[in-house]
Amino acid sequence: MPDKIQKISIYKFSIPLKKPFVISLGPITHAENIIVKINTEKGFQGFGECSPFMTINGESQDTAFIVGQLLAKKLKEKNSITPQYNLDTMNEVIYGNSSIKSAFDIALHDVAAQEASMPLYQYLGGKKNKKIITDYTVSLGSAEEMANDALSIKEKGFTVIKVKLGTTFKEDVERIKAIRVAVGKKINLRIDANQGWDVESAIKILKALEKYNIQYCEEPIARWDFMNLKKIRNKCLIPVMADESCCDHHDAARLIALKSCTMFNLKLGKSSGITNALKIISQAEKAGMTMQVGGFMESKIGMTANAHLALTSKYIRYFDFDTPLMFSEDPVSNGIVYREKGLVEVPDTPGLGAIISEERLQKLEQVIF
Repeated sequence: MPDKIQKISIYKFSIPLKKPFVISLGPITHAENIIVKINTEKGFQGFGECSPFMTINGESQDTAFIVGQLLAKKLKEKNSITPQYNLDTMNEVIYGNSSIKSAFDIALHDVAAQEASMPLYQYLGGKKNKKIITDYTVSLGSAEEMANDALSIKEKGFTVIKVKLGTTFKEDVERIKAIRVAVGKKINLRIDANQGWDVESAIKILKALEKYNIQYCEEPIARWDFMNLKKIRNKCLIPVMADESCCDHHDAARLIALKSCTMFNLKLGKSSGITNALKIISQAEKAGMTMQVGGFMESKIGMTANAHLALTSKYIRYFDFDTPLMFSEDPVSNGIVYREKGLVEVPDTPGLGAIISEERLQKLEQVIF
């Protein structure tokens, strides 16, 4: 007999950060997330998480909590654990809302992989055939503050530093110059403008930064201006990575057809979860495009799902899994393990391999179906 959904629980999950994390879209002081837990009739328990981001996916913790209840009612009625079927069902309930849909999709994949007695990466067709090395991110501030933060990251052993930019030519160039002076020439730097520049500024800034050995730049201009990404790509040596402009597989197909960018940044909260992320990966592989897997402000629940996904393709070569390290506490049991120099180990237990204890969950605002 196929397994069925017995219970769906939705929780508001908020954790303060060690210090504010600042990007061009504004400061972040807390991870304000949603946890979804799905219990099945055969006794499996699947976890999913999303980190809604109002300026990127148009969702907040409150809206995700409300929409999640609409989705839970319909999924409980349909009573299937098949991820693609359930994503189709969720899309019938409401358009968009990719963040909260991703939490359900991850939890369903966790259950499906457990039922198959496989770690999630294996269930998805992946292999442990590469090292996952996460970067650590320097948030926006003065050049001096950012240089000090970058040096601290280097001294902690990380070998890759991601730098948030996206303001003015003078400020952004000074920031990278100061960081290079502080950390030296050898450590890898990558930058993220979070849509902060216009086309002319992006070209000017990226050309000025070419001498600082930058791996790539994420989303230099506004997501709606994706038709101009190709202009930046053609005029600059620093590779362009589409992030906010590449949410699902439809976006990916459009960007590939336009030859707009060199790389994609996959985020489960943009794609509505693993189901659509796999479609993006397939398209990128056919186009020979390199990918990064990143996230928003997920805990180790979401980041463990990211790490499993990262093992599914040789074209996924970059990893941005640092946000759980910014939390003031770690409420997640098991899941990925952070080792020295940014090395991330993925669990081999069936399913996702990460949970939050029932004792901790009972302290959270919740609704159960």
